[in-house]
Parts: sequence; C-alpha cells; structure tokens
Amino acid sequence: MSEYFSLSDCDVIGFDLDHTLCRYHLKETSRLIYESFARYLVEHKGYDKDLLTLSPATWDFCFKGLVLDLEDGNLVKLADDGTVLRATHGSHDLSAEELLKHYGPKREWKHFNSLNTSYTRSAKYYFYDNYFDLPGALLCARVVDMLHKRGNEVTSDFWKDMIASIDHNYNTSAFREDAGTYFPSVKQNPGRYLQPCSDAVKAWLRRMKDAGKVLLLITSSHSDYCRLICEHILGKDFEELFDVIITNALKPGFFSLVPQQRPFRTLVNDFEDSEGLPSLDKPGWYSQGNWPHLHELVRTMTGKQDPKVVYFGDSMRSDMFPASSYGKWETVMIVEEMEGEGVPCTNKAKSSEAPAEPLEKKGKYEDQGMKAPLDVSEQWGSYFVDVPKRAAGEEEEALKLTWCTHSIHTFSTMAIPSVEAIADLPLDYKFPRFSPDKPSTTGYYPRPPDSLLKWAQSQT
Repeated sequence: MSEYFSLSDCDVIGFDLDHTLCRYHLKETSRLIYESFARYLVEHKGYDKDLLTLSPATWDFCFKGLVLDLEDGNLVKLADDGTVLRATHGSHDLSAEELLKHYGPKREWKHFNSLNTSYTRSAKYYFYDNYFDLPGALLCARVVDMLHKRGNEVTSDFWKDMIASIDHNYNTSAFREDAGTYFPSVKQNPGRYLQPCSDAVKAWLRRMKDAGKVLLLITSSHSDYCRLICEHILGKDFEELFDVIITNALKPGFFSLVPQQRPFRTLVNDFEDSEGLPSLDKPGWYSQGNWPHLHELVRTMTGKQDPKVVYFGDSMRSDMFPASSYGKWETVMIVEEMEGEGVPCTNKAKSSEAPAEPLEKKGKYEDQGMKAPLDVSEQWGSYFVDVPKRAAGEEEEALKLTWCTHSIHTFSTMAIPSVEAIADLPLDYKFPRFSPDKPSTTGYYPRPPDSLLKWAQSQT
C-alpha cells in the first residue's frame, strides 16, 4: 500500500451527512439537543425541572469520546490500552484514589476488550462518539447527580428513560409529525443550526463528478430531514451532485449486517415501500440497504470489478470502523476537535462558530460564556492525549494517547478538521496516510493537533 492517499485514485467517493458535509452551529445545536432530551424527561418521566436550567460553565463537561458505564453511572475517558485516564461519577471528578478503588492499581476498565474490537453498544455501556449524542452525556451526568441528591440508588434504569427521550426526538416519523423538540425547531429556523457549504465545497463536489467519480451520500437521517439539510447547505439542486443517495441507512448495520443485511427500499413521498429490493439496478435515492448490494451497483457503474471507494464520516462507530473493517473502504475522518487545538478548518482559516444570526436576535440563547463542544475541555483535557491521574506517592506518568486517537490511527486513512480544509486542493493532491509504520502524527491534514505534536516531542 502506498504511503500516500489521493482522491484521484478513487472511483467512488461517499459522504456521511451530519457533521461531515453538513456543519452545524455547535453551540446552538448542542443547546437544542440537550433541551430536547431534558424536556422529555421532565414532561413525560417526572424528572426534576432543574434539568432544564444550565449555566454557561456546565457545557465544559461535553466531551466526545466518553464511555458511560451503565452499571455504576461513571463516565470514563480511556487511554489507547484501555486504562482509565479520567472519570466522573455523575458530573463530579473521581480523584486518583477513587480511580484506584474503582479500577484497581492498573486502572483497567473491564469492558474495554469488548468495546475495542466491535465498537458496538451494549447493555453495560454507551460510547459517545458524535455530536448528536454528546449533550446526552451531560444530561446523564446531571441525572446521576440528582439521583444522589434525592438519596436514590443509581441503577441503569435511568438509561431506559434516556433511550426513550432519544427515540421520541429522533425516530423516523418525528420530522413528519412535528414530534419532540428537535425537528420542529430546526424546521422553523434552519439557519440557526445549519451552516451552508462554502462555494469551494460545492465546486469540489462538481469537480469530482466531472472527473467521472461516482458520488454517494449515505446517512442514517430519514429522507425528509436529509432533504431539509441538503437544500439549506447545498441548494435546491443538491440531488444533481450525487449519483446515489441512501437515507435511513441505519449505520453501522448498513456495513456489518452480513448475511442478514437489510434490503434497499424505494421511497414515495418520504414513505418507504414495503417491498424490499432484491438488488440495486440503477442510481437514485433509496432507503435502508446494505453495502454488498451497493458494491454491486458501483461495480456496474464504474465498469470495475474492484472499484476503489473512499468514505468521509465523523463517527468511529457508525462510519470509520464498519466502512474500513467490513466494506474495506478507504476512510477520511472529520475530527472537528482538531480545530479546538489550533488546526484551521479551512485553507483560509474561517471560524466554524460564526454567529448563526445577529446577536440582537438571539435573545435568551445569546451566551458568550458557553464553550463549543469541539474546544478543549477543562474537566476532561485533550481529546487526543492525556496524563493519567496519580495518587499521592505514585510516580508521575508520561503523556498517553487516548483510545480515540488510537482508533483514528487504526481505522482511518487520514483525518481532517472539515471538508473545507481540502476543498481547494487539486484532486491528485497526495496526502500522507495513517500507517502502523509511521508516527501517530502522520495522517492529519493540514497538520496534527497541538497536543499530539507535544506528545510526539515527548517521545524523542
């Protein structure tokens, strides 16, 4: 395998939608998602109304890559070897002594091998690896705090209520029925939450199409929500940019459910046809489906027995791991945390947090003190590296790579802060790729994040 990766070598180029092609105003969207979940718990499950009130400082807790241990209510940040770097019970930090008590002298999290080899969720833990989930971690922590405040035992029962709140807001009929808080809010004011793609990104997509590439859009969003997003970020003619659009793809099952894969279905007015298709015989817009049937279609479209596919996504669980492991596709991971550590998100270093609307119109949502979820957290530290907490008398350890960094290096071809970062480059630009033989800093474009550079310096 070459040590470089180039889009010009690929026959098929696929994209996830949310936080990949579509960039959200993260502060606004995070508040909305949190409110959507919390309001359900208060109004339908009888939880304390205090859950609906947050201070700006509270948002520092939101951190991608945490694992919620449903058996004890702890949230843990893992090192590349599965040891616990930091942990909280509810929102409160566990001290070094408490980490020893919970996880033993080696600080081993007991479910790590299961999570590390499958990236699936479990009845015993939940992995927060995308921005739609992230406010749920904060809400879970606050629920655990409230259970303690009431003197109630923390059990995994509260998780059933969390799952119900997610389903209430995100199920496939919620958009059509104006159910929950999330979809009605985005429909009413999409500009508050969604950032239109730059002209450079639109031109880049057209350049790839003109160069004969097959372009795919594969999203777990339902077709009606996908259409709203795409019309806002790409324009009314967005369907002309893609050869195949797949909505309600139910990733990661789209890649991994073999041989019990779901059939593709056609759509009529955003309703799925009840009859599944035995195969795909032409480009178009479909729902659900599976990558083996898609692979057969792109073989026909490209005229190649083994077409080279690259897939852009932002989730290790839903995109990178399954596309790499099962589809054997090249993968480009969007890692917005790179921006929080000094890496420009575009060649012109435009900010991803430009105001969604004039400040005077923001009213109660205006909140200068709120941290964006992609920024480095005071409570959790860097997404990429960390130093394990040490108890009194223990020897100080060196910087360690996080499990998230290890996963990116293992299952991604390369990592970028946004598609805008590469949209102005020629299609034959050669990117250094991640490789077991290369340092962990090789594979990030346009450069590695600050903390990873610091870690690399500490290794020499």
